[in-house]
Amino acid sequence: MRGWLPRGLWTGVLHGGVQVGTGAVAVHSPGGSAAARYAALGLVVVVGVVWGALDSRRGLDEGGLVWFSAALVAGPVAGVVGVLGRSLLVDRTGVEALGPALTGGAAFTALLVLVAAGPGLALGRVVPRPRRSS
Repeated sequence: MRGWLPRGLWTGVLHGGVQVGTGAVAVHSPGGSAAARYAALGLVVVVGVVWGALDSRRGLDEGGLVWFSAALVAGPVAGVVGVLGRSLLVDRTGVEALGPALTGGAAFTALLVLVAAGPGLALGRVVPRPRRSS
């Protein structure tokens, strides 16, 4: 499997799960939905930064291109997972929500993954590696 595929699938599933979770919080506790939304987006950003930094420290070739491709995969995956999860678990969201999820929602997810992984890639190059004692 290419490097971008697992990154795209897992970040897409993560963001789709975040959409389902924040939707459930909004339905069951409307007052706490804003805080849950920010915390959930923060989780997605932290995962992107940490994964990007680990890739950079391991010497991933063409890390920027890998994460760009992963972001393009993550967008539609998050849209489908989010609509499917909300439909089955939260509020019976219909098929009409799939169009916006695969356009604007997918673009937002792709941008979120790319913007999070970029600083992670840069951070992984800058942080010094620990010395090994012989």
